[in-house]
Amino acid sequence: MRRRWAWVGWLLLAAFVACAAAALVLAVANHSFTQDESLSDSVALLLAFAAFMVVGALVVAHRPGNAVGWIFSAIALLAITGATAEEYAAYAGVTRPGALPGGIAAAWWAAWTWYPTLALALVFTPLLFPTGRLLSPGWRLVAWPAAAVTAAIAALAALQPTLELGRPDRLAANPVGLAAVENPERSGLGSVLFVLIGLLVLAAFASMVVRFRRSRGDERQQLKWFTFAAALLPLTFLDSLLADPVSNLFFAAVVACLPVGAGVAILRYRLYDIDRLINRTLVYGLLTALLGGLYAGLVLGLGQLFGQLGARTPSWVVAASTLAVAALFQPARRRIQQTVDRRFNRRKYNAAKTIEAYSLRLRDQVDLDTLSAELLAVVDQTVQPTAAALWLRPAAGATGRPEPAARRG
Repeated sequence: MRRRWAWVGWLLLAAFVACAAAALVLAVANHSFTQDESLSDSVALLLAFAAFMVVGALVVAHRPGNAVGWIFSAIALLAITGATAEEYAAYAGVTRPGALPGGIAAAWWAAWTWYPTLALALVFTPLLFPTGRLLSPGWRLVAWPAAAVTAAIAALAALQPTLELGRPDRLAANPVGLAAVENPERSGLGSVLFVLIGLLVLAAFASMVVRFRRSRGDERQQLKWFTFAAALLPLTFLDSLLADPVSNLFFAAVVACLPVGAGVAILRYRLYDIDRLINRTLVYGLLTALLGGLYAGLVLGLGQLFGQLGARTPSWVVAASTLAVAALFQPARRRIQQTVDRRFNRRKYNAAKTIEAYSLRLRDQVDLDTLSAELLAVVDQTVQPTAAALWLRPAAGATGRPEPAARRG
C-alpha cells in the first residue's frame, strides 16, 4: 500500500516537471523572455511552486491520509498547468496562429485556475494544517462558504465572454461565455466575492490560532514550524531593495519556506529543532538590527561631526565604527540571548538560574546529605523527571551493594 502511494507521489511530481518543461519551451518560442526581469519573475515563481510540488508529493507518498499533501500538490499543478496553458494559447493564437489545436480551450483553462490556487493556499491550508482535518465540525462554517465563494469566482472567470490568448491585447470569444458575466476583477459582484474570501482567510488563520492554543506535544511543534515559515513572508516586501534578479530569487526563497516548513512539520523530521531555530532567528535578527543601526549611526554621526559625509567620510571613522561594533558583538549577543530566553523560553531561563544558584551554594556546603537533597531538587526543577535517585560510590574498603543516598518521585 505504501509503495502504491509512493508511485502516486512520483507521478504527481513527474506531471509537474513535464508541464514546467512544456511551459519553458513554449515561452521561448513565444519570446516571453525578451527581458531579464520577465525571465527572473518566471524562474522565481517556478521555484516557489516547485517547493509546493516536492513537499506535496512527499506528504502524499508518506502520509496519504493527510489532506495538506494533496492541497500542496493541487496548488502546484493548478499553477503550472495554468502557466503552460497561457503560453500554449499565446503560441496557438499569436505566435503561429492555427499551428496547434485547442488554443481557445487552453486560454479558457488559464483564465480561472489562479483563483482556486490562491484559495487552497490562503484558506484551506491554514484551516486543515497539520492534521489534514478541521479543528472541529463547527469550522465547516468556514470551509463550505470558502469552497462556494471560490467556485463562484472561478465560474465568473470561466464564463466571461472573452478570453486572452496569452496577451492582454489579443482576445477571442469564449465558446461557453455569457454576455452578462464580467471578469471577476472588474465587476461589482467579483469585488464582493473577493471581500468575502478575504474575511474567510482571516477566519482560517483564526482557526490556526485556536488550534495552537489547544495543542500539546507534537502538534504544537508542528504549528510552530508553520507559524515560523509564515512569519517570514513579510520579508518579501524587502525585495524592492534588491536588484531585480536577486529580488525575485529572494522572493521565491521566502515563499518556499512555507511548504518546506509545513513538510518538516507533517513528516516530523527534526520536529523539535524549531524551538532552537526560532530562538536563533530572534537573537541574530535583533542583533543584526541593533549593530547595523549602531554602525550606521556612528558613521553618519561622526561624519557629520567632522563635516565630511558620503565619499569624503574619513577612513578612520569607518574603521573605528567597525571596531566598536565588533567589540560589542559578543556582549550584545549574550544580553539579547538572555532577554529572548527570559521572554520566550522561560523554562530554560529558570533552569539556568536554578543551576547557577545551586553552584553558588555548592561552594560553602559540606554536608553530604544536604548536597544530595539539593542536587535532586535541582534535577527535579530543571529536568522534571517522574522519579530521580542519587547513588553514591561506597567508601574505600566498604563491602556490599551501595544504597541510594537520596530519592525523589
